[in-house]
Amino acid sequence: MSEAAVDEYLAQHLLPADDAFDAILQAAREAGLPPADVSPLQGRLLELLARMQQAERILEVGTLAGYSTLWLARSGARVVTLEIDPRHAEVARANLDRAGVGDGVEIVVGPALETLPGVEGPFDLVFIDADKQSSAGYLALALEKVRPGALIVVDNIVRGGALADLADDEPRVVGSRRVVEAIAAEPRLLATGLQTVGVKGWDGMLLALVRDG
Repeated sequence: MSEAAVDEYLAQHLLPADDAFDAILQAAREAGLPPADVSPLQGRLLELLARMQQAERILEVGTLAGYSTLWLARSGARVVTLEIDPRHAEVARANLDRAGVGDGVEIVVGPALETLPGVEGPFDLVFIDADKQSSAGYLALALEKVRPGALIVVDNIVRGGALADLADDEPRVVGSRRVVEAIAAEPRLLATGLQTVGVKGWDGMLLALVRDG
């Protein structure tokens, strides 16, 4: 049995059918956006984390078509999401409005390393899922926008196992190592890393809690 089949089994049992998410994926395909969204089960994990945090404000770095944004918004929090590509942002805005959460989502267009300093915090949860080369930079800027007790999630850090292959110098892999090392060196963060398998292949994420004080 394949990892994808297990994901399908879990999704069938745990995630009720929801046309809003299917519509986002369809709109993304029609617009020619890359298929880089989180899986449905990962999306529900984001929603659960936001609910467990009792998050009121969420920062997302990397909007794409708004798929993960909708999961985060379904938690009831207000979401500020940063997207470099104006076309992607346009597709996401239409998707989120159609899904009924548009009023609770602000899309900031432009390179996140440039726009994030001007975003008003504080945030209760941060989800970083943009270009992996810049993940450590996004982390550093996000740390200035969070409250104590906030949760930071960084996606796609395992890269099919390449994370631990120090001879692999592909830029996204190097970027993933840099964000791991940045979190490890940051005394304000209590963190772990998780490997994942499923429809998205072999990958994983970092979870870091912002300590009090």
